[in-house]
Amino acid sequence: MATEQESKKINPLHKEFQNLLDEDFKDRKLKENEIIKATVTEITKNFIVCDCRAKMEAMIPIEEFKNDDELSKLKVGSTIDVYLDRIESARGEIIISRDKARKMKAWKKMERVFETQEELVATLQGKCKGGFIAYVEGLPCFMPSSQIDVRPLKKIDHLMNTPIKVIATRIDKNRGNVCVSRRAVLEKSKNAEITEALKNIKEGDVVNDAIVKACTDWGIFLDINGVDALLHVSDLSHGRVKKPSDLVTIGQKLKVKITKIDPKTNRVSASIKALTEDPYSNIEKKYKVGEIYEGVVTKIMDYGCFVRIEESIEGLVHNSELDWTNRNVKPSKILSVSQKIKFRIVNIDKDSKRISLSYKATQENPWEKIKDQIGKQVKIKINNVTDKAVFGELIESGLMGMCHYKELNYSEDINELKKYKKNDVISVKIIEIKDDKIRFSKRALEKDPFDFFVDNNKKIGDIITTRIHEVLKTGVKVAVDKDKKVIVTIKKADLAKDSANARPEVFSPGNALDAKITELDLKVRKVKLSVKAAQIDEEKSLIAKFGEGATKSGATLKGIFEKAIGSKKKKKKEEK
Repeated sequence: MATEQESKKINPLHKEFQNLLDEDFKDRKLKENEIIKATVTEITKNFIVCDCRAKMEAMIPIEEFKNDDELSKLKVGSTIDVYLDRIESARGEIIISRDKARKMKAWKKMERVFETQEELVATLQGKCKGGFIAYVEGLPCFMPSSQIDVRPLKKIDHLMNTPIKVIATRIDKNRGNVCVSRRAVLEKSKNAEITEALKNIKEGDVVNDAIVKACTDWGIFLDINGVDALLHVSDLSHGRVKKPSDLVTIGQKLKVKITKIDPKTNRVSASIKALTEDPYSNIEKKYKVGEIYEGVVTKIMDYGCFVRIEESIEGLVHNSELDWTNRNVKPSKILSVSQKIKFRIVNIDKDSKRISLSYKATQENPWEKIKDQIGKQVKIKINNVTDKAVFGELIESGLMGMCHYKELNYSEDINELKKYKKNDVISVKIIEIKDDKIRFSKRALEKDPFDFFVDNNKKIGDIITTRIHEVLKTGVKVAVDKDKKVIVTIKKADLAKDSANARPEVFSPGNALDAKITELDLKVRKVKLSVKAAQIDEEKSLIAKFGEGATKSGATLKGIFEKAIGSKKKKKKEEK
């Protein structure tokens, strides 16, 4: 058989055709991953056949032309943009896409308009988590639910599959994601209208026909010549306003004053109270601190009551100013809403527009009466017993006071508290009133055992005879008086001069024991006794009496003491 080269040499027409084909491909510069022009050569049932000026024709699935209703306008000879995916596949075919061309073109446009914030036309074609899928020239974009309108919509059926204007708000090139917003278009349009409308109003203007659009607990929204304005609850009146809805209704026309216009946000603030004079401007001329006036209770809170002094002026009666006997009384137990009362002005703060009132100042003060009862016996009803004291109220006046456990008995034993319980009525003496606080004492009704020292003219340095009450390891307890109401502990170191004799176990309850008063403070009821000091004083006395003659005769100190003690015993026998 003849080779191909031989065939070409034989047939010069083949060589001429090859030259013409090579010459034609020189003008066809095709690059993959770019958009190119293609001409429709045939429209079949499943494919659109296109001439891309390549070695062969390419086919595009007909589904890629159905999204934008492009198929109905397509005809043989039409020129379309397609995306060149592969110049030659494994099967030798050219791969192109109309859908990818549309998306690439739309993405490039999206990058351009994102910087300029140009409006685009989109179509909502489905829902997804958190929002909707909007197609912009074939490019699927995400629209959050919050960006579909300036206010929440219950239904959005009228917006589905309908061309709407949007603005690109975010582009992620790495992920190929785009977020769009219809709300931004609406706000942009509305802001333009507001900017134009704001040219007709200015701060300080008085508007007679502001229309109430909406009402909340913190203010009222108004329509002022097409501009939304806020009338805050604090600008409704110079006085206190519970709920704005109690004063106005939707659609009502109000007379207001424009107090502020923010050029950056186009927010307008209005006020009704700015139309009238501030009643606090001359309040010091109308009302004086310390004077008594009348008013009506308007509101009761946990911390006090509000009282209307006059229209738009209110004062607060704190719960500490409601009752003399209870500083933390519940306000609702003393006063009620709409009650007409007398009050005394305690303080006026003009700058903060606060007036402090006192209701109890108009009532009789029981504290003035009770000052004369200091040192007198009274009866109290126990309200509470704590781990340190008894609290009770005076039967006559109801004033509260405290009796510390040390004031219950001269023994100052904390176990005395166990003898008392709530609602018991006991007699006590008022011993102190300070800063509206009363101190009671029950033991003050009895004779103080420490009066023993006053009645018997005993003082520091005196030696007294006591009786051993109890023997301890560290000393002994002795009774100073016959009734054993004054019990004093003598420590081991003070039991004897000689340490050998200073042993508590050598003493027995009931034995007499002479001791010296080394400390005595009747105010704090403190006394200290020492047997050792008494023995030292006795020794000094004996030495002073017998020591001079005894030294010359050679007598010992022991003999002198025995002689002295013996002479004392002899005298006692003779007296008997």
